[in-house]
Amino acid sequence: MKRCNVGGFHLTIVDNASLLVRLTKEISFLAEQLREVWPLMQRDPVGLGRRVLAEAIRGLEFRLAAPYSKAALMIALFVISSGVMIILLGDSVAANKPKAADSTRDDLAQIVEFLPEPIKGSKEPGIGSGRDGRVGFARGQGEGSAPERRRSTGGGSGGLNSPLPAQRGRLPLPSPIPAPIPALAHSQKQSLPVAGVDIDTALWQHLPMPVYGDPRSKSTTPSNGPGQDGGMGTAKGQGIGEGGGPGFGPGQDGGIGGNRKGPPGGGGPGGSHGSSAEDPDRVYPAPQVTERARVLAKPEPQYTEDARRNQITGSVVLRVVFSSTGQVTNIRAIQALPFGLTEQAIAAARQIRFRPATKDGRSVNVYMQLEYNFNLY
Repeated sequence: MKRCNVGGFHLTIVDNASLLVRLTKEISFLAEQLREVWPLMQRDPVGLGRRVLAEAIRGLEFRLAAPYSKAALMIALFVISSGVMIILLGDSVAANKPKAADSTRDDLAQIVEFLPEPIKGSKEPGIGSGRDGRVGFARGQGEGSAPERRRSTGGGSGGLNSPLPAQRGRLPLPSPIPAPIPALAHSQKQSLPVAGVDIDTALWQHLPMPVYGDPRSKSTTPSNGPGQDGGMGTAKGQGIGEGGGPGFGPGQDGGIGGNRKGPPGGGGPGGSHGSSAEDPDRVYPAPQVTERARVLAKPEPQYTEDARRNQITGSVVLRVVFSSTGQVTNIRAIQALPFGLTEQAIAAARQIRFRPATKDGRSVNVYMQLEYNFNLY
């Protein structure tokens, strides 16, 4: 390559040799340089490295001292950082964009999971044996005797270090003063003083059982359970259940309903869909059933014309109950789509045929979650 000045212009004359010839010349020049430096590298490799590094630093300083070099460096850094930001934003948008349809996929309905626990709310199953409210043994829509409507909370437990589970029976009379609960055989007449368990009187009911105990238990063998402090259950207290304190159920410090005992609830007597073993209306979470529901037929939902015209894609997620009678009930949309797709998913869910879940040999209700994916082909 030759360069000469013509007038005020810089004229560059490019060698017209072929690319292969020029490449051969460059390789020959590189080989000659390596032959010259090889003896020095063998004698003093560290010194040679230092000199090469020093020359590189001097070359960099020379280039940085040239006009416009700093501006060019800043522009290069800006271009690189902008490219990185564009790539990251593109990945984020791609991750949030609905996935393209798979032309080989013909099943739009998918059962994704069993719900581990029922979602808490005023209409959800609670502890007790009624059928209309959430907590308690007396049937009704309230949760206590206080004037202000509020969810009841609390629980209890106890036991006498017995290897056997607590016996099945009715709850003692409500009382803030606890009393020991003797484990007598069902053939023996059992009575207690006025003292009993600490739950709201509006949530208590005289259950038709001959002895005191845990109404949810299946054991008819006299036992206070493996807990401590004289109640009946698996933990510590003078109440009944698996919580702690003088109340009943999984909560703490007395009362009934779960969590720690709070101010008494109101709105009238309470009940629940039931936690007793015989309650046919109780809905179980999957971990509590013996055999899970088995799906036999799972129809696909139909794509609506409005949704297709508006290019709607995504998923409808439904929370349902697979009932003991083989029907899908209590359908609730957790995640919805417009233009009739949610309604199509619900219609398809109602047509599911399945073998009900079982617990201890009998069919039971169980919570399920369904996901219907809508993709355009």
